[in-house]
Amino acid sequence: MAQDREKPEPLGMFLRSEDSPPFGPTEIVAALLALVWVVAVIAYALISPASDGGGLLGLVMTLLVVFLPLALIWAAVTTLRSVRVLRAEAARLQATVDAMRNAYLLSQQTQAAIKPVVEQKLDEVAGVLATFQTRRDPGLTVPSADRKAALVPPHRGAQDEQPALALGTPAEELRPPVSVADAIRALNFPENPDDREGFRALRAALEDRNTAKLIRAAQDVLTLLSQEGIYMDDLRPDRARPELWRRFAQGERGRTIAALGGIRDRSSLALTAARMREDTVFRDAAHHFLRSFDKTFQEFEKVASDADLAELADTRTARAFMLFGRVTGIFD
Repeated sequence: MAQDREKPEPLGMFLRSEDSPPFGPTEIVAALLALVWVVAVIAYALISPASDGGGLLGLVMTLLVVFLPLALIWAAVTTLRSVRVLRAEAARLQATVDAMRNAYLLSQQTQAAIKPVVEQKLDEVAGVLATFQTRRDPGLTVPSADRKAALVPPHRGAQDEQPALALGTPAEELRPPVSVADAIRALNFPENPDDREGFRALRAALEDRNTAKLIRAAQDVLTLLSQEGIYMDDLRPDRARPELWRRFAQGERGRTIAALGGIRDRSSLALTAARMREDTVFRDAAHHFLRSFDKTFQEFEKVASDADLAELADTRTARAFMLFGRVTGIFD
Protein backbone atom coordinates (compact mmCIF):
# COMPACT_ATOMS: atom_id res chain seq x y z
CA MET A 1 0.00 0.00 0.00
CA ALA A 2 2.83 2.41 0.85
CA GLN A 3 4.50 1.74 -2.48
CA ASP A 4 1.27 2.48 -4.32
CA ARG A 5 0.91 5.83 -2.59
CA GLU A 6 4.48 6.83 -3.51
CA LYS A 7 3.95 6.27 -7.21
CA PRO A 8 2.91 9.43 -9.09
CA GLU A 9 -0.48 9.27 -10.72
CA PRO A 10 0.11 9.00 -14.48
CA LEU A 11 -1.63 11.11 -17.07
CA GLY A 12 -4.65 9.64 -18.83
CA MET A 13 -2.72 8.67 -21.94
CA PHE A 14 -0.35 6.44 -19.98
CA LEU A 15 -3.04 4.97 -17.73
CA ARG A 16 -4.14 1.82 -19.47
CA SER A 17 -7.62 0.69 -18.53
CA GLU A 18 -8.21 -2.96 -17.79
CA ASP A 19 -8.87 -5.06 -20.86
CA SER A 20 -12.55 -5.61 -21.56
CA PRO A 21 -13.85 -9.16 -20.99
CA PRO A 22 -13.63 -11.41 -24.03
CA PHE A 23 -17.37 -12.08 -23.93
CA GLY A 24 -19.39 -8.97 -23.38
CA PRO A 25 -23.05 -8.38 -24.15
CA THR A 26 -22.32 -8.03 -27.86
CA GLU A 27 -20.44 -11.32 -28.06
CA ILE A 28 -23.14 -13.14 -26.11
CA VAL A 29 -25.85 -11.89 -28.46
CA ALA A 30 -23.73 -12.81 -31.49
CA ALA A 31 -23.11 -16.29 -30.09
CA LEU A 32 -26.84 -16.81 -29.50
CA LEU A 33 -27.65 -15.69 -33.04
CA ALA A 34 -24.99 -17.99 -34.46
CA LEU A 35 -26.35 -20.88 -32.38
CA VAL A 36 -29.92 -20.19 -33.49
CA TRP A 37 -28.80 -20.08 -37.10
CA VAL A 38 -26.91 -23.37 -36.85
CA VAL A 39 -29.90 -25.04 -35.17
CA ALA A 40 -32.19 -23.66 -37.87
CA VAL A 41 -29.92 -24.99 -40.61
CA ILE A 42 -29.73 -28.43 -39.00
CA ALA A 43 -33.50 -28.51 -38.51
CA TYR A 44 -34.07 -27.54 -42.11
CA ALA A 45 -31.70 -30.23 -43.30
CA LEU A 46 -33.52 -32.89 -41.24
CA ILE A 47 -37.04 -31.81 -42.11
CA SER A 48 -36.67 -30.96 -45.81
CA PRO A 49 -37.02 -33.83 -48.32
CA ALA A 50 -33.86 -35.29 -49.73
CA SER A 51 -32.75 -34.06 -53.13
CA ASP A 52 -29.89 -34.65 -55.49
CA GLY A 53 -28.26 -31.31 -54.33
CA GLY A 54 -27.87 -29.76 -57.79
CA GLY A 55 -24.27 -30.77 -58.23
CA LEU A 56 -21.30 -28.53 -57.42
CA LEU A 57 -23.30 -25.32 -57.66
CA GLY A 58 -25.80 -26.62 -55.17
CA LEU A 59 -23.00 -27.52 -52.76
CA VAL A 60 -21.52 -24.02 -53.03
CA MET A 61 -24.89 -22.39 -52.45
CA THR A 62 -25.48 -24.60 -49.43
CA LEU A 63 -22.14 -23.63 -47.90
CA LEU A 64 -22.83 -19.95 -48.51
CA VAL A 65 -26.26 -20.21 -46.93
CA VAL A 66 -24.78 -21.94 -43.88
CA PHE A 67 -21.58 -19.97 -43.26
CA LEU A 68 -22.16 -16.50 -44.77
CA PRO A 69 -24.60 -15.35 -42.06
CA LEU A 70 -22.18 -16.61 -39.40
CA ALA A 71 -19.34 -14.64 -41.02
CA LEU A 72 -21.48 -11.49 -41.15
CA ILE A 73 -22.47 -11.86 -37.51
CA TRP A 74 -18.87 -12.13 -36.29
CA ALA A 75 -17.69 -9.37 -38.65
CA ALA A 76 -20.25 -7.09 -37.03
CA VAL A 77 -18.98 -8.19 -33.59
CA THR A 78 -15.37 -7.39 -34.57
CA THR A 79 -16.40 -3.97 -35.86
CA LEU A 80 -18.26 -3.17 -32.65
CA ARG A 81 -15.24 -4.22 -30.58
CA SER A 82 -12.98 -1.94 -32.65
CA VAL A 83 -15.37 0.98 -32.17
CA ARG A 84 -15.39 0.35 -28.42
CA VAL A 85 -11.57 0.33 -28.31
CA LEU A 86 -11.37 3.56 -30.32
CA ARG A 87 -13.82 5.24 -27.97
CA ALA A 88 -11.74 4.18 -24.98
CA GLU A 89 -8.56 5.53 -26.62
CA ALA A 90 -10.33 8.82 -27.39
CA ALA A 91 -11.45 9.08 -23.77
CA ARG A 92 -7.89 8.47 -22.53
CA LEU A 93 -6.53 11.05 -24.97
CA GLN A 94 -9.07 13.61 -23.79
CA ALA A 95 -8.15 12.86 -20.19
CA THR A 96 -4.48 13.43 -21.06
CA VAL A 97 -5.21 16.79 -22.70
CA ASP A 98 -7.29 17.89 -19.71
CA ALA A 99 -4.57 16.83 -17.28
CA MET A 100 -1.87 18.68 -19.25
CA ARG A 101 -4.04 21.80 -19.45
CA ASN A 102 -4.74 21.74 -15.72
CA ALA A 103 -1.03 21.19 -14.95
CA TYR A 104 -0.06 24.12 -17.19
CA LEU A 105 -2.64 26.44 -15.62
CA LEU A 106 -1.54 25.38 -12.14
CA SER A 107 2.13 26.04 -12.94
CA GLN A 108 1.28 29.47 -14.35
CA GLN A 109 -0.76 30.38 -11.28
CA THR A 110 1.98 29.15 -8.97
CA GLN A 111 4.66 31.09 -10.85
CA ALA A 112 2.53 34.24 -10.81
CA ALA A 113 2.00 33.88 -7.06
CA ILE A 114 5.65 33.20 -6.22
CA LYS A 115 7.33 35.76 -8.51
CA PRO A 116 6.25 38.94 -6.57
CA VAL A 117 7.34 37.36 -3.30
CA VAL A 118 10.75 36.40 -4.70
CA GLU A 119 11.29 39.84 -6.22
CA GLN A 120 10.32 41.49 -2.93
CA LYS A 121 12.77 39.29 -1.00
CA LEU A 122 15.56 40.06 -3.47
CA ASP A 123 14.92 43.79 -3.16
CA GLU A 124 14.96 43.49 0.62
CA VAL A 125 18.25 41.59 0.55
CA ALA A 126 19.80 44.13 -1.81
CA GLY A 127 18.57 46.97 0.37
CA VAL A 128 19.99 45.38 3.52
CA LEU A 129 23.35 44.77 1.89
CA ALA A 130 23.51 48.32 0.59
CA THR A 131 22.44 49.85 3.92
CA PHE A 132 24.48 47.82 6.37
CA GLN A 133 27.62 47.30 4.32
CA THR A 134 30.41 48.61 6.57
CA ARG A 135 33.54 47.08 5.05
CA ARG A 136 35.51 49.71 3.19
CA ASP A 137 37.30 48.74 0.02
CA PRO A 138 41.05 49.08 0.72
CA GLY A 139 41.53 50.13 -2.88
CA LEU A 140 39.67 53.35 -2.19
CA THR A 141 42.63 54.66 -0.21
CA VAL A 142 44.89 54.49 -3.27
CA PRO A 143 44.54 57.39 -5.72
CA SER A 144 43.57 56.02 -9.10
CA ALA A 145 41.83 57.18 -12.24
CA ASP A 146 39.46 54.20 -11.88
CA ARG A 147 38.22 55.61 -8.55
CA LYS A 148 36.89 58.89 -9.89
CA ALA A 149 33.21 59.52 -9.29
CA ALA A 150 30.89 58.14 -11.95
CA LEU A 151 28.35 60.94 -11.48
CA VAL A 152 29.08 64.59 -10.85
CA PRO A 153 27.95 65.49 -7.29
CA PRO A 154 25.44 68.35 -7.13
CA HIS A 155 26.93 71.78 -6.50
CA ARG A 156 26.33 73.14 -3.01
CA GLY A 157 25.04 76.65 -2.71
CA ALA A 158 26.28 79.31 -0.33
CA GLN A 159 23.62 78.37 2.17
CA ASP A 160 25.10 74.86 2.31
CA GLU A 161 28.64 75.97 3.11
CA GLN A 162 28.03 75.76 6.85
CA PRO A 163 28.53 72.32 8.43
CA ALA A 164 25.30 70.47 9.08
CA LEU A 165 24.46 68.76 12.30
CA ALA A 166 25.35 65.08 12.44
CA LEU A 167 21.75 64.04 13.14
CA GLY A 168 20.47 66.00 10.18
CA THR A 169 22.97 64.88 7.58
CA PRO A 170 21.43 62.60 4.93
CA ALA A 171 23.01 59.18 4.60
CA GLU A 172 23.67 59.81 0.90
CA GLU A 173 25.96 62.73 1.75
CA LEU A 174 28.15 60.55 3.97
CA ARG A 175 28.84 57.91 1.34
CA PRO A 176 31.61 58.40 -1.24
CA PRO A 177 30.32 58.61 -4.82
CA VAL A 178 30.42 55.42 -6.85
CA SER A 179 33.52 55.17 -9.04
CA VAL A 180 33.47 54.93 -12.81
CA ALA A 181 34.94 51.43 -12.75
CA ASP A 182 32.37 50.19 -10.24
CA ALA A 183 29.50 51.78 -12.16
CA ILE A 184 30.57 50.12 -15.41
CA ARG A 185 31.05 46.75 -13.71
CA ALA A 186 27.66 47.03 -12.00
CA LEU A 187 25.89 47.89 -15.27
CA ASN A 188 27.28 44.68 -16.73
CA PHE A 189 25.96 42.71 -13.72
CA PRO A 190 27.88 39.84 -12.06
CA GLU A 191 29.03 37.12 -14.42
CA ASN A 192 28.18 34.23 -12.06
CA PRO A 193 27.48 33.54 -8.36
CA ASP A 194 31.26 33.44 -7.71
CA ASP A 195 31.92 36.89 -9.19
CA ARG A 196 32.75 38.62 -5.89
CA GLU A 197 34.12 41.72 -7.58
CA GLY A 198 30.95 42.04 -9.62
CA PHE A 199 28.73 41.79 -6.54
CA ARG A 200 30.92 44.27 -4.67
CA ALA A 201 30.61 46.77 -7.50
CA LEU A 202 26.86 46.13 -7.69
CA ARG A 203 26.43 46.86 -3.98
CA ALA A 204 28.48 50.03 -4.30
CA ALA A 205 26.41 51.19 -7.29
CA LEU A 206 23.13 50.47 -5.51
CA GLU A 207 24.16 52.92 -2.79
CA ASP A 208 23.98 55.73 -5.38
CA ARG A 209 20.36 56.73 -5.98
CA ASN A 210 20.59 57.56 -9.70
CA THR A 211 22.76 54.58 -10.59
CA ALA A 212 20.49 52.28 -8.56
CA LYS A 213 17.45 53.44 -10.57
CA LEU A 214 19.19 52.57 -13.83
CA ILE A 215 20.36 49.19 -12.53
CA ARG A 216 16.86 48.21 -11.40
CA ALA A 217 15.33 49.40 -14.67
CA ALA A 218 17.95 47.40 -16.60
CA GLN A 219 17.30 44.34 -14.46
CA ASP A 220 13.57 44.55 -15.24
CA VAL A 221 14.01 44.73 -19.02
CA LEU A 222 16.71 42.04 -19.06
CA THR A 223 14.35 39.72 -17.18
CA LEU A 224 11.52 40.46 -19.61
CA LEU A 225 13.80 39.94 -22.61
CA SER A 226 14.96 36.58 -21.25
CA GLN A 227 11.31 35.43 -21.35
CA GLU A 228 11.53 35.82 -25.13
CA GLY A 229 14.84 33.95 -25.25
CA ILE A 230 16.84 37.14 -25.84
CA TYR A 231 20.09 37.35 -23.88
CA MET A 232 22.59 40.18 -24.12
CA ASP A 233 25.55 37.79 -24.16
CA ASP A 234 24.29 36.41 -27.50
CA LEU A 235 24.26 39.84 -29.15
CA ARG A 236 27.35 41.17 -30.89
CA PRO A 237 26.69 44.86 -31.59
CA ASP A 238 28.78 47.02 -33.89
CA ARG A 239 31.07 49.31 -31.90
CA ALA A 240 30.50 53.07 -32.12
CA ARG A 241 33.07 55.79 -31.59
CA PRO A 242 33.11 57.52 -28.18
CA GLU A 243 32.38 60.84 -29.93
CA LEU A 244 28.94 59.53 -30.91
CA TRP A 245 28.19 58.56 -27.32
CA ARG A 246 29.14 62.07 -26.21
CA ARG A 247 26.92 63.62 -28.85
CA PHE A 248 24.05 61.45 -27.62
CA ALA A 249 24.69 62.55 -24.02
CA GLN A 250 24.58 66.18 -25.18
CA GLY A 251 21.07 65.67 -26.58
CA GLU A 252 21.66 64.83 -30.23
CA ARG A 253 19.21 62.35 -31.76
CA GLY A 254 18.38 60.91 -35.16
CA ARG A 255 20.41 59.47 -38.00
CA THR A 256 23.56 61.34 -37.09
CA ILE A 257 24.03 58.97 -34.16
CA ALA A 258 22.48 55.91 -35.83
CA ALA A 259 25.73 54.02 -35.39
CA LEU A 260 24.94 53.72 -31.67
CA GLY A 261 22.16 51.25 -32.52
CA GLY A 262 24.66 48.53 -33.33
CA ILE A 263 22.29 45.59 -32.73
CA ARG A 264 21.72 43.85 -36.07
CA ASP A 265 20.14 40.59 -34.90
CA ARG A 266 16.84 40.51 -36.83
CA SER A 267 15.26 37.86 -34.65
CA SER A 268 15.87 39.80 -31.43
CA LEU A 269 14.65 43.04 -32.99
CA ALA A 270 11.48 41.38 -34.31
CA LEU A 271 10.68 39.63 -31.04
CA THR A 272 11.24 42.81 -29.03
CA ALA A 273 9.11 44.93 -31.37
CA ALA A 274 6.27 42.38 -31.27
CA ARG A 275 6.37 42.17 -27.47
CA MET A 276 6.27 45.97 -27.17
CA ARG A 277 3.18 46.12 -29.40
CA GLU A 278 1.33 43.41 -27.49
CA ASP A 279 2.44 43.86 -23.86
CA THR A 280 1.85 47.20 -22.14
CA VAL A 281 3.92 46.18 -19.10
CA PHE A 282 6.86 45.34 -21.34
CA ARG A 283 6.46 48.63 -23.23
CA ASP A 284 6.29 50.72 -20.04
CA ALA A 285 9.36 48.97 -18.61
CA ALA A 286 11.27 49.62 -21.87
CA HIS A 287 10.45 53.36 -21.91
CA HIS A 288 11.29 53.69 -18.22
CA PHE A 289 14.64 52.02 -18.87
CA LEU A 290 15.41 54.32 -21.81
CA ARG A 291 14.60 57.42 -19.74
CA SER A 292 16.77 56.19 -16.85
CA PHE A 293 19.67 55.40 -19.18
CA ASP A 294 19.41 58.79 -20.89
CA LYS A 295 19.34 60.71 -17.62
CA THR A 296 22.16 58.78 -15.95
CA PHE A 297 24.37 58.71 -19.04
CA GLN A 298 24.24 62.49 -19.35
CA GLU A 299 25.97 62.77 -15.98
CA PHE A 300 28.26 59.82 -16.56
CA GLU A 301 29.62 61.26 -19.83
CA LYS A 302 30.89 64.38 -18.09
CA VAL A 303 33.48 62.45 -16.06
CA ALA A 304 34.08 59.41 -18.30
CA SER A 305 37.07 59.09 -20.62
CA ASP A 306 36.85 57.64 -24.12
CA ALA A 307 38.09 54.31 -22.79
CA ASP A 308 35.36 54.38 -20.12
CA LEU A 309 32.70 55.02 -22.76
CA ALA A 310 34.01 52.17 -24.90
CA GLU A 311 33.91 49.83 -21.89
CA LEU A 312 30.41 50.96 -20.95
CA ALA A 313 29.18 50.33 -24.50
CA ASP A 314 30.12 46.65 -24.08
CA THR A 315 28.00 46.09 -20.96
CA ARG A 316 24.71 44.22 -20.90
CA THR A 317 22.87 47.40 -19.96
CA ALA A 318 24.27 49.30 -22.96
CA ARG A 319 23.37 46.42 -25.30
CA ALA A 320 19.80 46.51 -23.99
CA PHE A 321 19.77 50.28 -24.66
CA MET A 322 20.95 49.69 -28.25
CA LEU A 323 18.24 47.05 -28.75
CA PHE A 324 15.40 49.17 -27.41
CA GLY A 325 16.77 52.25 -29.13
CA ARG A 326 16.56 50.51 -32.50
CA VAL A 327 13.04 49.24 -31.78
CA THR A 328 11.68 52.59 -30.52
CA GLY A 329 13.29 54.62 -33.30
CA ILE A 330 15.71 56.73 -31.29
CA PHE A 331 18.29 56.40 -34.06
CA ASP A 332 15.89 57.10 -36.96
